Amino acid sequence: MQPTAGPSFQPIKAPGTARPGAPLLDPSGPKAVLGWTPDALAAPLKPAPEALFGPRGACLHPNGSLWVSDTGHHRILGWNNVPEIDNAPADILIGQSDFAAEGRNGKGTPSLATVNVPTGICDWGQGLAVADAWNHRVLLWRDLPTSNNQPADIVLGQEEASAIQSNRGAEQPTAATLHWPYGVQVIDGALVVADTGNRRVLVWRDPNASGQPADLVLGQTDFETRDENGGRDVDAAGMRWPHGIAWWQGHLAVADAGNNRIMLWQGFPATNGAAATAVLGQDDFKGCDHNKAAYYPSSSAVNMPYDIAVAGDRLLVADTASSRMIGWAEPNNPAADRLTGQPDFASKGDNGWGLPGRDTLCWPYGLSVLDGLAAVADSGNNRVLLWEIMP
Repeated sequence: MQPTAGPSFQPIKAPGTARPGAPLLDPSGPKAVLGWTPDALAAPLKPAPEALFGPRGACLHPNGSLWVSDTGHHRILGWNNVPEIDNAPADILIGQSDFAAEGRNGKGTPSLATVNVPTGICDWGQGLAVADAWNHRVLLWRDLPTSNNQPADIVLGQEEASAIQSNRGAEQPTAATLHWPYGVQVIDGALVVADTGNRRVLVWRDPNASGQPADLVLGQTDFETRDENGGRDVDAAGMRWPHGIAWWQGHLAVADAGNNRIMLWQGFPATNGAAATAVLGQDDFKGCDHNKAAYYPSSSAVNMPYDIAVAGDRLLVADTASSRMIGWAEPNNPAADRLTGQPDFASKGDNGWGLPGRDTLCWPYGLSVLDGLAAVADSGNNRVLLWEIMP
């Protein structure tokens, strides 16, 4: 028997501005919940095959498996098949000696089988890409791991397996270095990385060797600078805190969480520092305040959107600091039309300012979508929700 929803709540919202949105995710709740039970507030966050601690990334792999960045436990968990029941234990472990262990880099020497604050995760060909954020690198497996602690085949951002310094110990970046990379995505065969600490997005058209330099940079005019917003006032080309990446209706989309917006490029950019052509979450490219400088959210404003994904023609956005999921139907419409996690677009609050329920959200951080199913890394609730997307 599945747990029931939590107690009713009264979210904070702007008086007289409530506008309900059509549901983005199935209003009956998730199909399965991983890492959580109704008494989760009293449960210890001890690592186990079925436990999660602040997960920040999920990947519904095309081969039918599920992979999760169990960020707080500094490990990657893999399920050979997408679970259909609550709290199913993981089958594969990367980053720790066993399912009961935790610690940065497994409390040992960094290697191609350890992680330190893993975040973004996505399918890369037949394998897997992981943003190993605090090791300042991206790990690539050519094929999916089939055994515990199977080492990655390629490391980007560092020259060798044991190296973990930001920008390889230098003050300024290069085309081959990383500083807190939080997001990864594959678009038309290219690996796109949100190099968050360097305030840029890097593109590798064909990564095939460790230490390989990137081919393209967005957010900066060259590979050697890391200025916030490109060293300028907020505009269409700079970034503050890039994170999520997606390809949506012919646009490259980047969630610039620090500027509280989604940047859109018509087509895939071909030149370094190319300016975005459209923006969601702000009225124009000069805006950067959360909720457009208002206390209450709306259908056209966001508050630290950390991840995005695409289902059919719809863009799904983890509007993280408003603890909700919203959906956009088209790039030229400033307002979202779908909503999950709050009763209307004017409401906010972690778990609706109440106790966690099966269908509430608290800082949803990572997203993955495949065949009508969304995997939501509900980080503040230490769980992953497997939730059907409404047509």
